[in-house]
Amino acid sequence: MTQPFLFVVAVALADAQGRVLLAQRPKGKDMEGLWEFPGGKVDPGETPEAALVREIKEELDLSLDPANLGPLTFASHVYPRFHLFMPLYLCRSFQGTLRAMEGQAFAWVAPENFKDYPMPPADGPLAAFLQKFLKDF
Repeated sequence: MTQPFLFVVAVALADAQGRVLLAQRPKGKDMEGLWEFPGGKVDPGETPEAALVREIKEELDLSLDPANLGPLTFASHVYPRFHLFMPLYLCRSFQGTLRAMEGQAFAWVAPENFKDYPMPPADGPLAAFLQKFLKDF
């Protein structure tokens, strides 16, 4: 049986110190308590970049300029109920004051400390790639 396909998008928001924003999945959601790169579902007819701009505004009250989103890598992972495809973008420029609009916790994390933040299976390989990329950057 073929799994339903779920297209989501995520962003590695990096601050001036090279830390990356991780958000904790809130209570009541699948994989609650795990840490992830912020983002969300891509709606029909929406570009990945437009989805990120919308999702980050809705979840964190930050404004992103699509021109500042650099595609970095992607994850393709089969979960029990769906097949997830998730491009990861890197963004070093954003506006606004970070607010947890869904009550989620968030943390600015140095890439070498990603291992201290349990992540969903699809995010783990992204974190490993990002850690190496930012070290070599």
